[in-house]
Amino acid sequence: MMISCEKAANICDKSQYEEASSWEKIKLKFHLFMCKTCAKHSKDNTKLTSLCNQARLAVLSEEEKKKMKETFSKAK
Repeated sequence: MMISCEKAANICDKSQYEEASSWEKIKLKFHLFMCKTCAKHSKDNTKLTSLCNQARLAVLSEEEKKKMKETFSKAK
């Protein structure tokens, strides 16, 4: 049942985006109980996600990216 730290990090990331299955979450909880390094990573990852959500970060649309590239190409 013990998973590797690499697998735990992957499940941690999936869990942050609500993509982890119930079984993966159980395996992660068990791993975090045994591995303090991964527990810290999970805690830090949760904080980072929370901060990003609070910041209301936005990304450019594909059209905006295209316009920006064209503008930079013309400036050269």
